[in-house]
Amino acid sequence: MRPAARATLFARGAGRSFKKGVLLVYLRVNEINIPAAPDLGGAERTVNRGNYGDGMRHRTLVDVDRHQPPIPVPAGSAGRARQRVLALFLPVAAVLYIGGEAVSPKGTDQPITTVATALKELPIAARHSAQLYLASFLVLFGLGALAVSYAAIATLARDRGSALAIVAALLGGIGAFCGAIVNVLAYPSLAAAATAHVSSGAAAKLLTTTFNSGFGHGFTYLYFASEFLAPLLMAIALWRSRNVPRWLVALFFVGLVVAQLMGSYGPIVVLPMLPFAAAMFLLAARIWPAAARPAGHRQEPATVPVSSP
Repeated sequence: MRPAARATLFARGAGRSFKKGVLLVYLRVNEINIPAAPDLGGAERTVNRGNYGDGMRHRTLVDVDRHQPPIPVPAGSAGRARQRVLALFLPVAAVLYIGGEAVSPKGTDQPITTVATALKELPIAARHSAQLYLASFLVLFGLGALAVSYAAIATLARDRGSALAIVAALLGGIGAFCGAIVNVLAYPSLAAAATAHVSSGAAAKLLTTTFNSGFGHGFTYLYFASEFLAPLLMAIALWRSRNVPRWLVALFFVGLVVAQLMGSYGPIVVLPMLPFAAAMFLLAARIWPAAARPAGHRQEPATVPVSSP
């Protein structure tokens, strides 16, 4: 065979081998599963490649709702436990506060700003000193629980009422603290002065000096201002948020204001303070279920297959 003919046959064979190699490489590359880049638009698309012999059919999964808002993930076990503890403070505050007012001796609820008032209350305190100490214990812890209860109730406010609920919770906490200081000046100080081995005149002068001091006036004014303003602001916040029935909002406001106006009239004060207790129990019942929901996974958006041409 001539050299030119052999060269021609060699070139034809090399061309066929090159074409087969290119085709083999193309098929191998087509079989490789290359992960797609993340879609910055939020839609997840999966491309399924078919066989080369089937005409390279492609199927795409497209999101139905690309603008679906994110579903909030419930709090973990620690968050649920904290919320349950906050919910428990509401009935505890009602029981302690009502109990403290119920066991207070009659006639010992007046601010001792004059000597005449002091001389009137000292004999009563001398006869019921242990009862005064018990009432002071219950009222102090009740006011502390009430301060935490304001923070718990604020978690029920949503959207428009959330900011106002935070302000009401802060004001309620400050008012409860000031109320605790005022009650210390009233009950324990009165019981201590009544049982001290001093004359009635000296005890009365000590009590009136304490109440009329700048320290006593400052805490008293803050307490009396916040005990009405904080419930009002919290009621407005809950009313605007529409997350709590409005009849329950009204019951909370009226019940708390009436409870704070009650004096030392004996166990009979329990009856007018029952609406306050009912409101606190019902609000706690609304806080508790939110903490009882188990933690879940984020739901995936619905997808439907769509065939590309």
